[in-house]
Amino acid sequence: MTRKSMCASMAAAGAVAMTVLGAVGPASAAPITLYATLTGAAESPPNASPGSGEAVVTFDDEADTLRVRVSFRGLLAPVTASHIHCCTAVAGEGTAGVATQTPTFTGFPSGVLAGEYDRTFDLGSLLSYRPGFVTANGGSAASAEAALGLGLVSGGAYLNIHTSLFPGGEIRGFLVPEPASFALFGAGLAGLAALRRRRAA
Repeated sequence: MTRKSMCASMAAAGAVAMTVLGAVGPASAAPITLYATLTGAAESPPNASPGSGEAVVTFDDEADTLRVRVSFRGLLAPVTASHIHCCTAVAGEGTAGVATQTPTFTGFPSGVLAGEYDRTFDLGSLLSYRPGFVTANGGSAASAEAALGLGLVSGGAYLNIHTSLFPGGEIRGFLVPEPASFALFGAGLAGLAALRRRRAA
């Protein structure tokens, strides 16, 4: 399955789940783990960097946490920043502003060509977000969390790594659930939509 067809399947599954579960009432989303393969070809615009990486992001709306794990190697220039961007207009493509901390994730390896990262963020804290993302999405940590969660599960968020040679991003990848997680994805998307409505009220 290609990334584009996977995202289309995700959007379709989410739409059905929102219709069905929305009629039943608000649901709580289960923790959802998303994955991304980071490459230069996936950047916008694409580049010929030999760098590569993998990201695993776990969003838990019950615990209000976001665990970010990243492994990367082979970059052409030292790392200057890394973060999650959200939310693109079309799943799996386009660009969006930074949603998480700026200028970079706390403690992310800097000045290196390869490295690993593992940190869990408190989504109940405004410090976990870019201030502009909070302002554009309701003005509170709760509303920002709901917007980020919805963007993640609907395929509109990506993680990238910026370097001194590629200040706009050397490698990136859109975050998507494993194909085997589509059933949980549908329920999670409906729950997040309900959560967003409740927290915005």
